[in-house]
Amino acid sequence: MMRNLRRAVRRSYRRTVDLSHPVRSPLGSAVVNCAVYVDGVRQKEDCPAEEALRRVRRLGEGAFVWIGLQEPTQDEFAGLAELFGLHRLAVEDAVIAHQRPKVVPYDDTLFSVFKTCRYVEHEELTATSEVVDTGELMVFTGTDFVITVRHGCHGSLGPLREELERERERLAKGPSAVLHAVADHVVDDYLAVIEAMQSDMDAVETAVFAENAGRGDAGRIYQLKRELLELKRAVAPLARPLQRLAGEEVPAIDPEVRPYFRDVTDHLLRTTEQIAAFDGLLDSILQAHLAQVTVAQNEDMRKITAWAAIVAVPTMVCGIYGMNFENMPELHWRYGYFMALGLMAVACFTIHRGFRRNGWL
Repeated sequence: MMRNLRRAVRRSYRRTVDLSHPVRSPLGSAVVNCAVYVDGVRQKEDCPAEEALRRVRRLGEGAFVWIGLQEPTQDEFAGLAELFGLHRLAVEDAVIAHQRPKVVPYDDTLFSVFKTCRYVEHEELTATSEVVDTGELMVFTGTDFVITVRHGCHGSLGPLREELERERERLAKGPSAVLHAVADHVVDDYLAVIEAMQSDMDAVETAVFAENAGRGDAGRIYQLKRELLELKRAVAPLARPLQRLAGEEVPAIDPEVRPYFRDVTDHLLRTTEQIAAFDGLLDSILQAHLAQVTVAQNEDMRKITAWAAIVAVPTMVCGIYGMNFENMPELHWRYGYFMALGLMAVACFTIHRGFRRNGWL
């Protein structure tokens, strides 16, 4: 019941994309959004990237353009790369994706890579359940422009853009404020995934220590560890880039915005510590499960051994009297057969009682 309640709460707080947003690109276009901001206020007139950049540079300080793209091809991105003077290596990384989280300065442009994560809802954790789905988010930050490139079917920046547009003072700080908001958005999603995985951790732990625990729980534990490792690969490499943004002078980052990255770094550290705690707990759960399996196997072996000892008595008696010798005790006695059966029954009962008393049966 508690797990279902947690799932319902997560769904109620899940970010949704407003499809009625005034600047949604037509299907098939890599450009999701393109808008000009002046002193934190979005300009109502929408225009192509070339016109937006001319307008921004004509207005001067306090104006910048924010362009969002979704999985662009090399040809789709070539025009923007030439227009904004983006470095060839950064453009290649943004198009091909599959990059580690990093922050790389190229002249007056800063290229940042983030791994986005999403918790995959499932009714019950199995040995093949997908728990964590990852994507990528690249950000080109210049003095008067921000270009975000998203890979994957989640991590939409539409709600984030709309949230920033309601906070004009924050958005007025320019492209560096957008980069901070993106980093904070990504790290908050990490925390949400960690919180959601707590339900799976509780379910696995409860199943392992239940009285009727099954021996197939090892597959679920290994699957959860694999998904946790995928999350760790997204989170851990981001620590150094965020520390660099918080403590070093890098291009296109306003010194007034730099301290805010320290808060994001703290949240990332909290996520890293929680992942380490989950990993250690899963190791303990796995060891406990393997110990339970070993104990169960030992109990099975003891039962088999006990029954084998009980069966050995009548087997021995029957084997002796099946040797067909002439001179054997009680062989020609009228009640010899019944005496042999009684002897076997008494011996088996005595041995069975002894094993029951010692906990073997």
